[in-house]
Amino acid sequence: MTAADLIPAPRAVRTAGAGCALDEDTVLAAGPGTEATARRLRAMLQAATGYALPPGRGDGGTAIRLAVGDTGTLGPEGYRLTVDATGATLLGGGPAGVFWAAQTLRQLLGPDAFRRAPLTPGRRWTLPGTVVEDAPRFRWRGLLLDVARHFLPKDGVLRYLDLMAAHKLNVLHLHLTDDQGWRLQIRRHPRLTEIGSWRARTKLGHRASPLWDERPHGGFYTQDDIREIVAYAAERHITVVPEIDVPGHSQAAIAAYPELGNTDVIDTTALSVWDTWGVSPNVLAPTDTTLRFYEEVFEEVLELFPSEFVHIGGDECPKDQWRRSATAQARIKELGLAGEDGLQAWFIGHFDRWLSARGRRLIGWDEILEGGLAPGAAVSSWRGYAGGIAAARAGHDVVMCPEQYVYLDHRQAPGEDEPVPIGFVRTLEDVYRFDPVPAQLTGDERRHVLGTQANLWSEVTEDQGRVDYQVFPRLAALAEVAWSDLPAPAERDHAGFERRMAAHYRRLDALGVAYRPPSGPRPWQRRPGILGRPIDGPPPNR
Repeated sequence: MTAADLIPAPRAVRTAGAGCALDEDTVLAAGPGTEATARRLRAMLQAATGYALPPGRGDGGTAIRLAVGDTGTLGPEGYRLTVDATGATLLGGGPAGVFWAAQTLRQLLGPDAFRRAPLTPGRRWTLPGTVVEDAPRFRWRGLLLDVARHFLPKDGVLRYLDLMAAHKLNVLHLHLTDDQGWRLQIRRHPRLTEIGSWRARTKLGHRASPLWDERPHGGFYTQDDIREIVAYAAERHITVVPEIDVPGHSQAAIAAYPELGNTDVIDTTALSVWDTWGVSPNVLAPTDTTLRFYEEVFEEVLELFPSEFVHIGGDECPKDQWRRSATAQARIKELGLAGEDGLQAWFIGHFDRWLSARGRRLIGWDEILEGGLAPGAAVSSWRGYAGGIAAARAGHDVVMCPEQYVYLDHRQAPGEDEPVPIGFVRTLEDVYRFDPVPAQLTGDERRHVLGTQANLWSEVTEDQGRVDYQVFPRLAALAEVAWSDLPAPAERDHAGFERRMAAHYRRLDALGVAYRPPSGPRPWQRRPGILGRPIDGPPPNR
């Protein structure tokens, strides 16, 4: 394998004479600050090669050397990887940079370096003489996993953290609550998982489908599970950002605690966890009781997740119940708000101030811009570029994740064999030509774009195989968009990317990823007879 096959593409690569071979005598030398990466690299390479890679300096033999230094030039996530006749030297601007260098080293060893046992004992493992100098374009390179609609067990989350690390992604956005399920144990409010974590049945396909899966569906993460996930992510220099949705997308919480809903409008005691898709009309009541309840939820969330940002959703909140609620209307009058939209802004503003007072930053979907935000709040721009542009111009940080480009639940091709086709056709090339920074932004405004993420909503991804199919190979393209310093979208070398993907598919095979092949879905990946919601034509560019 050569440096020309790397994904994501590094900033600079040059051939540098003779390479080296790993063997039974190869040692791994870990400098200060690199111990965690040394453990991870040793574990990965031991599994694939069978070599012990003991600690040592490599005097007279091949060595893999890890060091932190040259921070001013490389930056905290940057690195320089040098392979010569003596071995490989991984120099990072910080511990994260050393870790990303290790991912590059693994790619240079070839696809079989991603396997968990040696294929051929005694095989010769070689590294080409190379110098790679690299650093990421964005600080936020993310993937959203929706574990609320369909639960992804803990082992599946840990697996995705490994897949993210292999692609140099560093933010896992966990969508933990929605109308269809509550997935996080909260000690003070146990019914959130006792009742809210499972539903009696599930709609198969789009909400217009006549089909149902009559099996109960559910699951949740204990607080120890979350501690494990967060620690596992941190070892891979990945931050886990939790999302607890308010005030919409909350039917599962109301089913568990009916007093959270608009009790003067409907009988909330009759509600169950929602079993279909779309946007539920059942939203949180704007009462002090609701605020205190969610403050207690967020107190436990902050104990579990050390992330700078906490996502509060804030999107798709139907206002009909508030319009009919005497309690909601009294609150609007009491606070002098501009109707129901003002009430939603008040709700978001309360938790904006609450999180800020505790040293955290609120982030939410772009609807939270309506009504104004505190200076430290950030926006996930999902309804196109417009929300992100408005946020950046108002001085707010932005994560660009427009549905028209990086919603991975959207179908990958127009063919009839695509399983449960949702939304617009978004090919591998479409994702590769996505640019998170809108051309309309000025230099100062562009600095507010923290980065980008792909979002995988799970209404029609009921198991790991379906998640893999929707995520890969497109996540590899998103990883390059987020990491690499690419030219303008129209000028990108997509043919060259596809050539590199030929090697990358072999890595995904070794990792056991059930990706969509370039030729189309395999027979067992199809879902004949299950209704989707395909949308024809190109997506609106907004």
